[in-house]
Amino acid sequence: MDDKGLKDNKNSINPEEKAGADKPSFCIGVGNDGLNFANLTLENGKKDIKALDLVELKALMSEMKQPAFRAQQIFKWLHKECAESFDEMTNLPLTLRKQLDDNFVIISAAIEKKLISEYDNTVKYLFRLFDGQCIESVLMQYKYGYSLCVSTQAGCKMGCAFCASTKNGCVRNLSASEILSQVYVAERDTGVRISHIVLMGIGEPLDNYDNVIKFIRLITSPDGHNLSVRNITLSTCGVVPGIYALIKEQLPITLSVSLHASNDEKRSAIMPVNRKWPIREVIKASKAYYEATGRRISFEYALVKGVNDTKTDADELAVLLKDLNCHINLIPVNEIDKSELKAPNKENVRSFQDYLSQKGLNITVRRTLGSDINASCGQLRSSVSTEVE
Repeated sequence: MDDKGLKDNKNSINPEEKAGADKPSFCIGVGNDGLNFANLTLENGKKDIKALDLVELKALMSEMKQPAFRAQQIFKWLHKECAESFDEMTNLPLTLRKQLDDNFVIISAAIEKKLISEYDNTVKYLFRLFDGQCIESVLMQYKYGYSLCVSTQAGCKMGCAFCASTKNGCVRNLSASEILSQVYVAERDTGVRISHIVLMGIGEPLDNYDNVIKFIRLITSPDGHNLSVRNITLSTCGVVPGIYALIKEQLPITLSVSLHASNDEKRSAIMPVNRKWPIREVIKASKAYYEATGRRISFEYALVKGVNDTKTDADELAVLLKDLNCHINLIPVNEIDKSELKAPNKENVRSFQDYLSQKGLNITVRRTLGSDINASCGQLRSSVSTEVE
């Protein structure tokens, strides 16, 4: 580790352009075109049925003069059998299936591209949504099972200098159904059972709060997919009010915070969101989350050569996190097109890790998966966007 100063970052932006300080809610926005898609209605007037929970489905059945148990049947078809058409729901009367087909749609995702790593069988999906937008998901195999990294937005407005997802801006939020579809389609395509979900793909999950929470409650429903809520990790760049809102949900998911710097000057240069919610506020909210849930916080720290990889950075990080039950996930920055940010060599990464370990911090270097297929989210979508342009 050397002790070089921070270089000028050409990718830094005005926080007012991205942080949306005039927004009335804590979320930074709903996309460049303002589409929230919380209650999705397509141009043909049909509504999204997959995003309805069991209570909402029972209310719908009541409106349709159907017995309440039909709601349970439909919910299981949608979230246990992962049906993609009403014709598959063979225990429903034909007349009801016709009514549903006339008024509702089962949102899914089409596989546009699929890349499989020759190194570790990591699968990277490029999904195309109903309106032509593309998103990415990555299926990874671990000793404990299969984990899927899912996207929550079509693009991202956070402007992090090292992230490919943000380079083409944010078009819109994903509905809960579109997030669910990434899981269901990946399972159907591979035949495996996904046991862990990581909300760490394209987009900032807490900038799409309502849809993300709806997704979590649907995917963990005992009447449906029944995924363990403790097997879900939500990654945020530090939307502080969103972290406090998450506490109130009483969902024991793992919170992963993208920190990437140990002081405000450096973090603001590579992460514009820090100009709205600085490091001390992020750490305070993280502590509150741990105290409320008992779930250890994970901090992501992307090492950038000559930017945040010095001994001084390590000392500051040790002081910053000394009183918090946390784990540091060290990530040599993924090099992307049109960015001058580079990763340190393996020796410097190991030196940074060892130095912090000696200071008593729990720190590991993230295992690299799918390196031969550019498994980090945003790169495949970006390449498709470039082709279209």
